[in-house]
Amino acid sequence: MEWSKFKNPFKKGKEVLGAMTSDDENLPASTKEVMTEIYKRKKWGGAHKDFYSGSGSHSRKVVFPYIKIISSFLQGFENGLVVCDLGCGDFNVGKKLVPYSKKFLAIDIVEGLIERNKNLFSDDKLEFYCLNIITDDLPDADCILVRQVLQHLSNKEIQAVLKKLERFKHVIVTEHVPKGEFVANAEKSTGAGIRLSKKSGVVLTKPPFNFISLTSKELLSIKYREAMIVTTHYQNF
Repeated sequence: MEWSKFKNPFKKGKEVLGAMTSDDENLPASTKEVMTEIYKRKKWGGAHKDFYSGSGSHSRKVVFPYIKIISSFLQGFENGLVVCDLGCGDFNVGKKLVPYSKKFLAIDIVEGLIERNKNLFSDDKLEFYCLNIITDDLPDADCILVRQVLQHLSNKEIQAVLKKLERFKHVIVTEHVPKGEFVANAEKSTGAGIRLSKKSGVVLTKPPFNFISLTSKELLSIKYREAMIVTTHYQNF
């Protein structure tokens, strides 16, 4: 694979909880505009940061176990894996995984965020791309990471992303879901909020997605704010 030829076509308190549990109102229509406005309006906190991807990317309780389990997974491949991080955000998590990859491709839809990341993070293995994972082609990779990204999208957009993921051997998905039994995949509009406000969460193997893989295995489950953050490895072939 010749990577040079690939071209790209919580603030504390009330605000944090709102970002977790409710959809946004009066945000622009397109996904790119929505995500850009989320960062601009500090919907995920970080009032004094240029870009901040929320406590899910900064809480030690969430981040440290994730980095430990994913780095261990990546080190299990003798020749290394090309990793593609969909929705890389402020890269507070991804930066810790670059050393364990053969190549690390970090993707986000927000142009200013990607430019900021390019200026802050540099490694021979690392490349950043500004892409819309719903509509744009994705670069070739061995392993896809989608960490607490799908939970912010509508069901229609999730389905569009899943169609793209079928061609990748390893897909590792992390979602924030209710504890115990719940009705999966409630519809929502795209925004900073997730489905917890509807007592729901994203489960790819249940309707309307019915994602089918060769194997699936839960890698990590963390209790967080009376809910669970679950990481699952799907192997497609």
